[in-house]
Amino acid sequence: MAFDKSIAAFEAAYKVIPGGVDSPVRAFNSVGGTPPFIEYGKGAYLYDIDGNRYIDYVQSWGPLIFGHCDEDIESAVIETAKKGLSFGAPTMLETELAQEIVALFDTIDKIRFVSSGTEAVMSAIRLARGFTGKDDIVKFTGCYHGHSDSLLVQAGSGLATFGSPSSPGVPADLTKHTLLAKYNDIESVKKCFEDSTEGIACVIIEPIAGNMGLVPASEEFLQALRALCDAHGTLLIFDEVMSGFRASLTGAQGITTVKPDMVTLGKVIGAGMPVGAFGARKEIMAFLSPEGPVYQAGTLSGNPVAMAAGLASLRKLKKNPTLYVELGNKAKKLMDGFKKAAEAVNIPIVTDVRGSMFGFFFSDKPIKNFEEALHNDTKTFAKFHKGMLDKGIYLACSSFEAGFISTALTDEMIDETIKAAYEVLKEIRG
Repeated sequence: MAFDKSIAAFEAAYKVIPGGVDSPVRAFNSVGGTPPFIEYGKGAYLYDIDGNRYIDYVQSWGPLIFGHCDEDIESAVIETAKKGLSFGAPTMLETELAQEIVALFDTIDKIRFVSSGTEAVMSAIRLARGFTGKDDIVKFTGCYHGHSDSLLVQAGSGLATFGSPSSPGVPADLTKHTLLAKYNDIESVKKCFEDSTEGIACVIIEPIAGNMGLVPASEEFLQALRALCDAHGTLLIFDEVMSGFRASLTGAQGITTVKPDMVTLGKVIGAGMPVGAFGARKEIMAFLSPEGPVYQAGTLSGNPVAMAAGLASLRKLKKNPTLYVELGNKAKKLMDGFKKAAEAVNIPIVTDVRGSMFGFFFSDKPIKNFEEALHNDTKTFAKFHKGMLDKGIYLACSSFEAGFISTALTDEMIDETIKAAYEVLKEIRG
């Protein structure tokens, strides 16, 4: 494949945009090479400015569950855009999308829309603190909840530690109330509760982690987490910005028996438009301004074009009860194919699937947390990523990211992808 135009475009971007990209992972730093500059997408395919075509397993990092340029979603966006792009005033579309979501989740009585997942999580944590009157929060190493200051922390050497900033520009005072625990390790969470002198307002978790690779929380761990939060009057927040409407129609909550107190959502409810949301039972949401004292606002929140896209996407999802079975089968077929291809050349690999989400590590043992994920063979992944890209397969450009299946993906495309995986892994093995 030729990448001359993308290389030139990256060089031009680098002169006016930090790192040449508007989100760090896009720079391909962990896999090497130059990121293809995309011209357009259609269905399960991406096309770059050099004319190369790729089978897309990223789907804009999750939201495009129906693939690129779905006709129904596209029509809804165009018709709404003709009426105006934004008003900064209430519209019926906000209420309609809220009604659709509330009807699906028995843990949500009311929901508020924002413009990003970062904003949703930041707001949910503020609300949890306001509702409980406590300051400390617990997050898990390897779970990404956006780039707000109090969540940009790194773990210490112990099982649980008060967070220290993992980015310059974040004062230690803003992270001192963030305690870190180990994913799938309830003892580390108990240690956080013991260490907190001011009380813990909330525990926030990706019940299906998608930012350390695909690493689900075990049912036993989530049950223990729920019991611990109940015992301490602490709110449990499920960050389902990535897994919501991806793992199932109700995200991780369609798989686990554990119910959270609050939920953050995004991705699919925007269908490619920038959207986030957070919701909870009515007595919690009543603390949110203008009903209550906890302030949160956003000029573009509930943007009508984004609401129209989300409505079209959710209504299509609800019309097809077998859709998630079909997507899950495709994800399993893909991962089974990767596993057989790796085993054929004696390269260790572990895979996992949750609904339309999939993940794989070049590792000889299952991955249960971020510490274990850090020991996966990132060098083999980088070689695999480049080889697959050269063969027209667009995978997430980090071994710590999940992949996504769209309804536009066919069995023939999966067969093509598996064939490419055999060839690339054989070349890597030498």
